[in-house]
Amino acid sequence: MDLALAAGEIVAILGPSGTGKSTLLRCLNGLERPDGGTLVVDGHRFEPPHGKRAAWVWLRRRVGFVFQQWNLFAHRTVLENVLEAPVHVARTPLAQAHHDAEALLSRMGVAHRARAFPHELSGGEQQRVALARALAMKPVALLLDEPTSALDPTRRADLAHLLRDLAGEGLALVVVTHDVAWATALGAHLWHLNEGRLSRGPA
Repeated sequence: MDLALAAGEIVAILGPSGTGKSTLLRCLNGLERPDGGTLVVDGHRFEPPHGKRAAWVWLRRRVGFVFQQWNLFAHRTVLENVLEAPVHVARTPLAQAHHDAEALLSRMGVAHRARAFPHELSGGEQQRVALARALAMKPVALLLDEPTSALDPTRRADLAHLLRDLAGEGLALVVVTHDVAWATALGAHLWHLNEGRLSRGPA
């Protein structure tokens, strides 16, 4: 596999189920370490599977991840979910982190749900909270695994608009999806993963 992604670029990775699309995403931010190859992020070079733990922690801070099931902390409110990493990982002062979190939730359209718990949210609201949580760490790239799987057509269109705005601000996006029409509407460059090979094009 060989893939380069510039700031503000959107890439959609397509392909049959079980071909490793989600695993590829997890390798790109160090949740799983590849057996070999080279990964360069924001000028920093990684040579899997080697490297110090601190370097991989840095990678996960710079490359955000939005999981297919969102994986919000069930025992924390929406606001607390967004505050968790900036305060406890990035050591951002609480007042600043609180201000940033409220601004992100407002931008995602879920500021009114700040005191709610994940089980009280709709699927679309949970996804927007997960996006806010990932963006709270100010990543240079964002990975999204099947972001439209639980959304109706209106919500899919809203998500595409939001992601285009983020890309317009310089955020690089890698999206795993089966929805070719949505990826095309997103303005993504289409790549296809099958049998361990990544190639340009939808099929």
